[in-house]
Amino acid sequence: MSRSRHSALFALITAAALTLTGCADPAEPGAGTAKGEAKGKTPTTDVVSSVKKVDAVAELLPEEVRKAGTLRIAAATGSPPGAFYEADGTTLSGADIDFADAVAKVLGVELKREVASFEAILPALGSGKYDLGTGNFGVTDVRRKTIDFVTYINDGQGFAVREDSKLKEVTDLTDLCGLNVSTGAGTTFEVALQENLPRCAEKGEKPYEVKTYADPAAVWLSLKQGRTDVNMSTINGLRYAVTQQEGLRFLNEFKRLDVGFAFKKGSPLTPAFQAAVNQLKKDGTYDRILKKWGTTESAIETSQISPPELKGPTPK
Repeated sequence: MSRSRHSALFALITAAALTLTGCADPAEPGAGTAKGEAKGKTPTTDVVSSVKKVDAVAELLPEEVRKAGTLRIAAATGSPPGAFYEADGTTLSGADIDFADAVAKVLGVELKREVASFEAILPALGSGKYDLGTGNFGVTDVRRKTIDFVTYINDGQGFAVREDSKLKEVTDLTDLCGLNVSTGAGTTFEVALQENLPRCAEKGEKPYEVKTYADPAAVWLSLKQGRTDVNMSTINGLRYAVTQQEGLRFLNEFKRLDVGFAFKKGSPLTPAFQAAVNQLKKDGTYDRILKKWGTTESAIETSQISPPELKGPTPK
C-alpha cells in the first residue's frame, strides 16, 4: 500500500479523536498520550537526543560495523504506539522508532532505515538484505528457529470490539466461534487463529472466519463498519487505538509475548544490542520511552537474547 494511502487511512481512524479533550495518565494501561497532551495528538517528547555513546557497549559490535558506522534496519509501520507515519505522511514516530534510535546512539552508529511490510522483514533478514528489523516482533519458538531476537518490551495478544458487542471476554479462541475476526497479515495472531480454527467444528460450533489485512487502519475500518466483529492484535496497539476512536473498547489480554529486535540467526550484533538496551534501562531512557508512549506495563526487567516463548494465556 502506498504511503499516501496509508496516511489517509490513519487519518480516518484518528479523526474522531481530534474532537476529544482531556489527557491520559501514562501510568495507566493503554494511555496513548503524554500527560497533558490532548488525545488525537502524537506524543512529541524528545527522549532520544540526549542519549550518549557508551564505548564499553559499542566495543561489543563487530569491528567492521564499528568502522562502517552504519546498520541497515527494516521497519514495519502500522498504528501507534509501535511505529507509524504521522499525518504529514513522511515522519516516522513510535516506540519502536525511539528504541531503535536510542540503541543506535549508545552504540555510536547511524541507522539506515527502510520501511518494509511486516511479513517481508523476517525473510529479508535471512537473505542479508537488512542487519536487523523492527515491527513489534513477538518472540516465538517457531521464529527462534531461524531468527535471533534481542528483547526490549513485553507486549502480546489481545482483543478489541465495538461498544455494542455482546462479547465480554476471550479466554479461549473457541470463544470466537461464529464470529468474523480481523487481524494483520503475516502476524502471530493470524497463525494462532488459523491453527485453532478446526476446534470450533470439533465443538460442534460454526467456525470463526479470519479476515486479514496488510494495513492496520483497514483492520479498524472493518471493525467500525461491522464487517468484522472482533480485532485480534497487540495489547499495546489495541489499548492505544480504543482511546483514539469512539465506539470501540478493549476486551482483554489473551497472551503475553516478549518483543524484540529481529536479526538473522547467529548474528554477531545481538550481544551489543542486548547491552545497549540494558544501558538504556540503567540511564533512565528506557522508562522515559515507555512513559512517552503510555506502555509502562510493558517494561522488562532485563534484555535477553532469544528467550523461550512465553506459554499460556495471560494470568487473570
